[in-house]
Amino acid sequence: MTADVLVIGESLIDIVQRADGTVTEVVGGSPANVAFGLARQGVAVRFHTALARDERGARIAARLTGEGVELAEASWSLAATSTALAEIAADGAAHYTFDLEWALPFIPRVGDATLVHVGSIAAFLEPGASVVEQVLAGTDALVSFDPNIRSALLPDRGEAVARFERLAAVADIVKLSDEDGSWLYPGATLAEVIAEVATRGPRLVVVTRGGAGALLHAAGVTVDVAAPVVRVQDTVGAGDTFMAALIRELLASPVVLEAPTVDRLTAIGAYAAAAAALTVQRIGADLPRAGEIVAALQA
Repeated sequence: MTADVLVIGESLIDIVQRADGTVTEVVGGSPANVAFGLARQGVAVRFHTALARDERGARIAARLTGEGVELAEASWSLAATSTALAEIAADGAAHYTFDLEWALPFIPRVGDATLVHVGSIAAFLEPGASVVEQVLAGTDALVSFDPNIRSALLPDRGEAVARFERLAAVADIVKLSDEDGSWLYPGATLAEVIAEVATRGPRLVVVTRGGAGALLHAAGVTVDVAAPVVRVQDTVGAGDTFMAALIRELLASPVVLEAPTVDRLTAIGAYAAAAAALTVQRIGADLPRAGEIVAALQA
């Protein structure tokens, strides 16, 4: 299978502890969710991650390949598959505590992928982060980047901000949450965050704001896309769903990057917001299929 998208990043098992005391284990990791979400929307995707040949690693591989994700053989590189304790509050918000390793003993192969996506822990945690940066700096493919800041795992704050800015400079698309923006640029308004990121060179900058929707900015054009009003079960995977949907729409309509307009940015933002709204109505990172997203938009 020829992959339209190469996703590079961590995959892990989320040990989900809910407010009612129940505990379950589910496949997680921001890049893994993006790969899964792309495959569910019909995009050919190859995923280079770091797994161990243990029960949890097998479970992750089965979930991804079961949806059609091509798992790079070099992904089998760890002694134990990583985990994250996800504590879900009464309002559905998730707090994470991680036990993971991120290393890439083999450099990911971009091949003929149209777009390379990286995000979250994989972009910051050594020794794998330097390999990721090397790959992104050396490719002619489109690059999308979602920092998905996990401050507890980051090294020196100044070093993390510097790496974010270097990656933003080689990316075509940067998607971050309002919380990411506040961590990276304390005291800045969202407009100032967008302007700061845009000066690094990405063609599209997106800031998601949970239930308040998202801001999309390209070539001096900014749109504010509302989020559908829904009943939230939990927010696990919402940002990753938005990212996967955004990538899918950009691959389907590359003119959005070439000649952004209010209508074009609004259309891709509305699709991504509708996708995220479906995920938050479900328990866990149960990302939607393209048909479900289209139906939600039409409704």
